[in-house]
Amino acid sequence: MIKRNLEPLAARMRPTDLASYIGQSNILGPGQPLRESLISGQVHSMLLWGPPGTGKTTLAQIIAQHLDANLIELSAVTSGVKDIRQAMAMTHSGVTTIVFVDEVHRFNKSQQDAFLPFIESGAITFIGATTENPSFSCNNALLSRCRVYVLQPHSEQDIIQICLHALTHDSWLSECNVSVDEEALMTLASLSSGDARRALLYLELAVQLSQSDDSDSNINQRHIAQAAGQKIAQFDQQGDYYYDVLSAFHKSVRGSSSDGALYWYARYLNANSDPIPIMRRLLAIATEDIGLADPRALTLCLNAWDTYHRVGAAEGERAIAQACVYCALAPKSNALYCAFKAAKVAAQSTCDLPVPNHLRNAPTTLAKSQGHGDGYRYSHNEAHAVSAGQHYLPDELADQGFFQPSPRGLEQKLRQKQEFLDDLNKTAYHNAPIKPKGFQ
Repeated sequence: MIKRNLEPLAARMRPTDLASYIGQSNILGPGQPLRESLISGQVHSMLLWGPPGTGKTTLAQIIAQHLDANLIELSAVTSGVKDIRQAMAMTHSGVTTIVFVDEVHRFNKSQQDAFLPFIESGAITFIGATTENPSFSCNNALLSRCRVYVLQPHSEQDIIQICLHALTHDSWLSECNVSVDEEALMTLASLSSGDARRALLYLELAVQLSQSDDSDSNINQRHIAQAAGQKIAQFDQQGDYYYDVLSAFHKSVRGSSSDGALYWYARYLNANSDPIPIMRRLLAIATEDIGLADPRALTLCLNAWDTYHRVGAAEGERAIAQACVYCALAPKSNALYCAFKAAKVAAQSTCDLPVPNHLRNAPTTLAKSQGHGDGYRYSHNEAHAVSAGQHYLPDELADQGFFQPSPRGLEQKLRQKQEFLDDLNKTAYHNAPIKPKGFQ
């Protein structure tokens, strides 16, 4: 077996100029702002936001080399304010200095603030790389001084191009004289999930495997599968991908797609994630998106949660899957969600309105003497157990109708009952009886 360079293939293949940089045409294509600023030599401070393996660090190094700038590299994982100050002391007047901070989202507010005066004065051009949404992970002061560029996961074609380039330009791979068949390349691109670093790692391992089993130096799908092992989920716990998958799950259930609900639930479990957030999301869906159109959804979701804790993951996950499908196929209504939201807004804006006298409690002689409870009618003593015409809101809100049932599921009957009650109130002083449709 040919002895390989100990430096990882991804590091050996790191592009050194824009001509060899593959992908990210959305920010580096002709006419794009970043490319134009590079051409003009006037690079601004920026944040590079994208998943791992999309070329953030490489792009920062290329920018520094293109401008012949002094590059200072920091990692937010290992650096603190002291390191930042030491780095800032290395800046020199008249020399373009680029400070690149990897994993900038790991810096706290005070650490991020330490760069601000140097960015403001023009002493440095700041480039931060982050896998987290800068709107949440970076403070507003830093955001206001930086342009955010979004790096996309590499397309499968990009990954194939990167791997082919490595096969022909890396000295160790060339000496191994290996070839990769088309199906293996497609599999490699698929398993890499847009991460060029991961693709090159799998390729390097696959080459080693092909060398060790005395094959004909042709890398096939078996070698790629062995190198990749079990495919790892793309998102990390509590990161952007984590919330993207939760969002996709919720929207699938809301959109009545049982297939989508099961798929995103399975994707979530594939990341070895705790299913409790999924169960919480199901309970939210039961009240936000289903509501009284099918009150059984809330009970089923609670039962699924209880089942999970009683019988364990194997059967418990299936119970949650049952709740996912039920909620996806249940009739949908956000009437309760909207009604409660409107009621909270009204309560906030009218919190100083007094309780109408007839609704007040009268536990004492003094309260009774002030008219508390006067005119209140006990509904159980009246027809249909309804005190027709009696108001239950402050006079200023007498015409307000918060809950507007949908014509779906149980809410269809609730709507009929609501219309019946409205008619009773309108004809409160007439003797003609009105019977509710669908109710006894």
